[in-house]
Amino acid sequence: MIDFELDDEMKLVQQTAREFADDHLRPAMRDHERARAPSAAARAAFEEIGFATLEWPEELGGSGLGALARCLVATEVAAADAGAALALDPLGPALYPLRELGGAAALETYGKPLLAQCGRAVLVWNGAHTRARLRVAGDRVTGTVPWVPADEVGCLVVLDERGAFVVREGIALQELRGAGLRAAGAAEVTLDSAPVCASWSDGAAAARALARARLYTAAMLVGVVRESATYSRQYALERVAFGKPIAHHQALAFLIADMASAVDMAQLLVWEAAWRLDSGEPDAEACASAFVEAAEASLFVTPNGVQILGGHGFMQDYPVEKWMREARTLSLCLGGVDAAREDAGRELVAQSGAVPLTRETA
Repeated sequence: MIDFELDDEMKLVQQTAREFADDHLRPAMRDHERARAPSAAARAAFEEIGFATLEWPEELGGSGLGALARCLVATEVAAADAGAALALDPLGPALYPLRELGGAAALETYGKPLLAQCGRAVLVWNGAHTRARLRVAGDRVTGTVPWVPADEVGCLVVLDERGAFVVREGIALQELRGAGLRAAGAAEVTLDSAPVCASWSDGAAAARALARARLYTAAMLVGVVRESATYSRQYALERVAFGKPIAHHQALAFLIADMASAVDMAQLLVWEAAWRLDSGEPDAEACASAFVEAAEASLFVTPNGVQILGGHGFMQDYPVEKWMREARTLSLCLGGVDAAREDAGRELVAQSGAVPLTRETA
């Protein structure tokens, strides 16, 4: 028999994150969007609970709970406010290149100061399917990143297929209005011969870092799509037309069921990928597939969540428009769905031992 239940420790982590989101984020989501930052009380509670160091090794003061615990927290916090979820986590997905390529020394040097100063690291994917244009010459980097979800960047971690490097000085930001993730801020980054603090070259470690970053993003997407599906379903049960709730009309009932199925499938793939990471099993394909499923579910569920509310869905009086904006933004991260789908397919071919189809072999 397949068991999809979380154990008691993971249930406690999930419940704690859910209570934090209910107490500090949901009631103030629009305030956080306007302020482009979560409240000081939310920051203090997030730090006190220890959410930022769930995946940090215990020798560095972390909890060492693993990928599943962090995914559960990312899902619950993003369900309340995905932008605030990014703003509250000092390292966010930038944790993974530092840990996988730089190890404990990189976390000590570049991660701990951010925790102490409430600063933020931002991860930039400089590989395929991205609009970032960064060029490294010696120990200097020049170029632009059109958008990052932050108004201040204490540490820029740049990842590509070959490795990663860190920039802490010479980071110029141009504030943008932003569409999704407004509570995290939004800016264009310009680097003009900025000094590289550290760099690492290891393709295998870079692939692991990318896989974990995709899973983190997928977990946030699951929270967003679950919230949209739940809210629009409840609205459809309460909204009466032609003598009965609109959820009882067959066409809409089928749509609501499809939305719920999409959420469950995405969640299970995220949990499975996290379990693989924590078990030390091959993970690149599982993480890429989880990201693809979560992103495609988000692009199906959140627009339909808006449509179920009709004209109300596009008004800021209701949160479904916010979840649609955030789903689209998150689904474009790390090269988006196309890059993840290509990587998942490449890993499946490698695992099967088949010869990849090219123009020469076709």
